[in-house]
Amino acid sequence: MVKAGRRHWLALAVLVLPVLLISVDMTVLGFALPYLSEDLRPSGSEQLWIVDVYSFVLAGLLVLMGSLGDRIGRRKLLLSGAVAFGAASVLAAFAPNPGLLIAARALLGVGGATLMPSTLSLIRSIFTDDGQRRVAIAVWSSGFSGGMALGPVIGGWLLEHFWWGSVFLINVPVMLVLLVAGPLLLPEARDPNPGRFDPLSALLSLAAVLPVVYGIKRASEHGLDVPAAASALAGLALGVVFVRRQRALTEPMLDLALFRHRAFAASVLTNMLGVFSLVGLLFLVPQYLQLVLGLTPVVAALWMLPTAVAGVLGSLAAARLARRFPVPHLISGGLLLAMAGFGVLVLLGAHDGLAVLVAGMLLVGFGVPLSETLTNDLIITAAPPERAGAASAISETGFELGGALGTAVLGSIATAVYRADMPAEAGSAARETLGGAVATAAQLPPEQARALLDSASEAFVHAIHVGALAGGLLLAYTAAQAFALLRDRDRPAEAAG
Repeated sequence: MVKAGRRHWLALAVLVLPVLLISVDMTVLGFALPYLSEDLRPSGSEQLWIVDVYSFVLAGLLVLMGSLGDRIGRRKLLLSGAVAFGAASVLAAFAPNPGLLIAARALLGVGGATLMPSTLSLIRSIFTDDGQRRVAIAVWSSGFSGGMALGPVIGGWLLEHFWWGSVFLINVPVMLVLLVAGPLLLPEARDPNPGRFDPLSALLSLAAVLPVVYGIKRASEHGLDVPAAASALAGLALGVVFVRRQRALTEPMLDLALFRHRAFAASVLTNMLGVFSLVGLLFLVPQYLQLVLGLTPVVAALWMLPTAVAGVLGSLAAARLARRFPVPHLISGGLLLAMAGFGVLVLLGAHDGLAVLVAGMLLVGFGVPLSETLTNDLIITAAPPERAGAASAISETGFELGGALGTAVLGSIATAVYRADMPAEAGSAARETLGGAVATAAQLPPEQARALLDSASEAFVHAIHVGALAGGLLLAYTAAQAFALLRDRDRPAEAAG
């Protein structure tokens, strides 16, 4: 194994840029939505597509793009994606109508799908030393935590000084740096014997993932209705067809033999369930900060920064701790630490819960990234080097599905608890969401408004308690599962390497 030098670490800095940018993009749009809605006046359906089409396309194309990178070259795919991402950002920034903005967001999803698996698989190619690779993945993972926290802060500042399109234009200079530095610092890597490309497999991979993601998203917004269930079931059925075709092909697009490696399969599942809990919680916390405690969006975002710092530290600590402790113990320990954070959130109050919230989120923010960093390392090392792109794509697809499921399931649980706790006389809008209660209270006399807001706040905090309990129990299961399934990887990193 060759030790990485200065050039390799500079290459890592280049690879972190798109990860940081994609995670910023995941959170910054929420701040711009009220401004672009006022300017472009999208319908309710168009507004949902503006928000959702990015994640739909991204999730649907990850497996295809990972396989494509293995075939044509991961650096080539990364740089092509950077061009698409930058062009789509300019198109989105200056979109004159909702339709063009939706198209630009879809193109951003295409670009994002090329960037995500390429970055992680190139890390596998660049860092051949086990210890250095784990540090590189830790830095890569910290880009996610940092970007998701920076998104609201950057978005709030930009919207105070510029128009809504500025939140998209920040992507352009970063993509330009990637396009200049990428050819100089990044090596090309591909599968030397990729086999014949199968267009039907590519179509089935997209057709299987998109309906599932749509069904999950719809269930999170409207409940588990017939369209949501039908869409998810249709996607699962197409997924079965996709799997059968891969088994029948001598040169499949997705090598299902990867899942025969227990470390690979267990790490993908652990990754997905950890993200499920974290993203489900992140769906509830901003509402608590802004609508229960009454903080402005920018101030609320600043209170989320400690969680992001904890995420960066958790990611970086994973590499150092893995030198001394068994990896399965660390993965399970990180998840149990996050579970303890969920337990702290059960103590959250309706009026004085800021300290409790920060304490709980610090534990969650440190524990989940610590676990995710180590499982990502297991995922890309369990796969043969020539299949690193496909393995990375599977990991990222699990990440996307875990996030979508977390929002849908924990969000639905919290919504059901909130509705059950709200009195019937509060009105349909106030019983539907906390935001509806705040809007209703603004039209009432002061005393009635205060009573309604108190009821809504107590109901929402109770919803967080139930959601935190559910998330904590899931993390306890995930920790036990990871420990059991990864027990044969129970050596410290130095011994294993």
